[in-house]
Amino acid sequence: MTGLAWVLLAGFAVVSALDWVAVARRPEGQLLETVCKPAALGLLVLTALALDPEDGGQRVWFVAGLVLSLAGDVFLLPAVDRFVAGLASFLLAHLAYVAGLAVDPGSSLGGLLVGAVVVAAVGVVLGRRVVSAAARQDRAMVGPVMAYIAAISAMVVAAVATGDPPAIAGAALFYASDALIALTRFERPRPWAPRAIMVTYHLGQLGLVSSLTG
Repeated sequence: MTGLAWVLLAGFAVVSALDWVAVARRPEGQLLETVCKPAALGLLVLTALALDPEDGGQRVWFVAGLVLSLAGDVFLLPAVDRFVAGLASFLLAHLAYVAGLAVDPGSSLGGLLVGAVVVAAVGVVLGRRVVSAAARQDRAMVGPVMAYIAAISAMVVAAVATGDPPAIAGAALFYASDALIALTRFERPRPWAPRAIMVTYHLGQLGLVSSLTG
């Protein structure tokens, strides 16, 4: 990792921590969150660009995923609250990550099968729960939610296929973050969820970016 990447990563850590504080203090922390949430991903985009990756093509896809995630972050800010637009942005981000992970030289058929089995097992329980909750609230959301689950599941499978611990951990944390968002939005609010969502999300993105260095 380059010296510049380390500096940017330190900035990401500080801004992310400030965002976690802001989220925990809603609504008083809304202004700080509005600044720090997109700034954190912006710094992670710059970190990815400053890295010395094993595969430049993989970085292109990861940067695309980060930029789309940044757009999703803005759409999901409490001051904006465009859930469908945010969902679409993150769906595309997951597909970009799938493309980037697919070109990883460490990917294997065995890893792909293991990932598929694990994700299928989780999906039977958690995916059905989320879809059922979405249907009870708004049946029009069932299709988009199912498409989103398919996209993020594909990302986790692709990460497991690489056999790379940072990529696997990053994808799993990203999945956990999105599951919490869905359960909080479609089932019931959970006082601890907003901070947990952001902590797992930022660490998940960090894991994926870290995997670029091999």
